[in-house]
Amino acid sequence: MNTPSVLLLPGWKNSGPAHWQSRWEAAHGYQRVEQHDWLRPLRGDWISRLEDVLLTGTLDEPVVLVAHSLGCQLVAAWASHSKNTHRVKAALLVAPGDPEREALRPVLPSWSPVPMQRLPFASVLIGSQNDPYCSAERARQFAGAWGAHWVNAGLQGHLNADSQLGDWPEGLAQLHALQAQVQAAPPT
Repeated sequence: MNTPSVLLLPGWKNSGPAHWQSRWEAAHGYQRVEQHDWLRPLRGDWISRLEDVLLTGTLDEPVVLVAHSLGCQLVAAWASHSKNTHRVKAALLVAPGDPEREALRPVLPSWSPVPMQRLPFASVLIGSQNDPYCSAERARQFAGAWGAHWVNAGLQGHLNADSQLGDWPEGLAQLHALQAQVQAAPPT
């Protein structure tokens, strides 16, 4: 089996150069899904863009998604609608933003309600105890609903550039474990 292709799904406002997703892209050649509008994200547009990238035929299957913040919500929303979820074998979900928080509803109106269906592929959700965009309790609820293995990252904020994670080796280790799980799984 081929090594899984890795698609990076940044959240609202994209991931800047100091963000671990950008550092992984530069160091490992992972592909970022570029959205048409990073500042005014519309759920339907973002779902369509992910679907387009997955259907281009340029990716080696299997595909592993690596999502941060609103990118986690994108994975759940895409998986609840797409007929092509078989193309994805796993997802690493990091610091899911909660668009149903009062402070975020006005700026992310198309992202409610949050899909709470089990993802049809293996997943790990890493959350922080002091994330300003999603409480640890809510992140655990997402993990349970999506069927993701919950990993508590401790007091790491939003697990972004402000968290000063650098290349974030702990997250990369989680990704490598997911990739190994995908490669060891019998074909379906």
